[in-house]
Amino acid sequence: MKQLLLAATLALSLATPASAAVQTADRIVAVINNGVITLSELQQREAEITASLKRQNVALPPASVLSRQVLDLMVNEQLQLQYAASNGLRVSESEIDQTLQRLAAQNKTDLQGLYARLQQDGLSLEQFRKSLRKDLLLDRIKEREIVGRVNVTDSEVEQVLKSTQGLSNAEYRLAMIQLNIPERADAAQIEKLRLRLAEAQLAIRNGQPFAEVAARYSEAATALSGGDMGWKGASALPPDFIQLLDSMKVGDVTDIVRANGSLFLFKLSDKRNSAGEQLVQQHKVRHILIKTNEATSEAEAKARILQVQDRLQRGASFEAVARQFSEDGSASLGGDLGWLNPGDTVPEFERAFNALQPGQNSEPVRSPFGWHLIRLEEVRSQDVSGERAKLAIKQQIRQRKAEQNYNDWLQQLRAAAFIDDRLIEK
Repeated sequence: MKQLLLAATLALSLATPASAAVQTADRIVAVINNGVITLSELQQREAEITASLKRQNVALPPASVLSRQVLDLMVNEQLQLQYAASNGLRVSESEIDQTLQRLAAQNKTDLQGLYARLQQDGLSLEQFRKSLRKDLLLDRIKEREIVGRVNVTDSEVEQVLKSTQGLSNAEYRLAMIQLNIPERADAAQIEKLRLRLAEAQLAIRNGQPFAEVAARYSEAATALSGGDMGWKGASALPPDFIQLLDSMKVGDVTDIVRANGSLFLFKLSDKRNSAGEQLVQQHKVRHILIKTNEATSEAEAKARILQVQDRLQRGASFEAVARQFSEDGSASLGGDLGWLNPGDTVPEFERAFNALQPGQNSEPVRSPFGWHLIRLEEVRSQDVSGERAKLAIKQQIRQRKAEQNYNDWLQQLRAAAFIDDRLIEK
């Protein structure tokens, strides 16, 4: 779980005491397969998001628009949680305990201090643990099912380098308004969406803040944060789009853009050049992998990695055990993966070795490839300005692919699900 997300979860929860929930007769507002969302749950989530928007100084969209956006968000979450349950993905109590420890440290307190703050704001520890479990599980689903399966080849990196020659150091702060084009939409449906986006464009030209218009019109997940996309490197964007951005001034908004099955308006919030020395922390790592596949079940692979761990705990050399038991291509090298940069491995693997001290072995770690034992050999800070462009491009391509694959995956989940929307009573 990313620290910023966890810190935001804490801040959001502390800013929204349970007593703030609207008291009203409850009813079901959506049925998702065998699950439901109630009106009280929707109103509680609306209260949390309203508090978040106010902290960002983003004007609230109309109540009906906010309810629709929040319900769509909750439906997507419930579909993913149902997927996790049916595929045996879960978060253990010990993982939640570790997350609470990290949150307490981030907020410069201990566990007792964290619990006291929760109680002061009307939240029970049980409520907060439930919220953390959900956030951790949603993050794990995305990492295992989407991010961990993204592959970026050297040829893709070289192709981007050629197409962005002279622009590889440029970075752009973007915001967007997105309207999704339904699958098999006809010309009339697309024109209706274009006219709606043109309304948003006119509102911006008439002086309404982009963030306010995004919160009202956008169908993207960024809508409830004013459409902010953060900083994007030139190598993560199509060359034609880079040429468009370079012709714009900071604060300008594009005309309507159609791409990847959606219609967009983009705002150039800021731009900068990232040239210069770039220090990154590199880790020298060895690992042992037991793969899961048709011949080796999850339980068998885990049992085997535990047996390997037992050998290490009884004093066997990690390098020798890796040569004998690892099913990775690095086995002949004693499991040596060399010096790793941030983003070189899947998130679960990177998170595990980041938590180690030099000379320390990890507990068994599950990734999309199977079960690992990881040994951290050394850590160093390295100037990678010479290879910075390739490293940045690789990370940006991976992020772009992951975002697109995640959106496609969510749409497939929704298309295959039974969803009965009862927000507007029939």
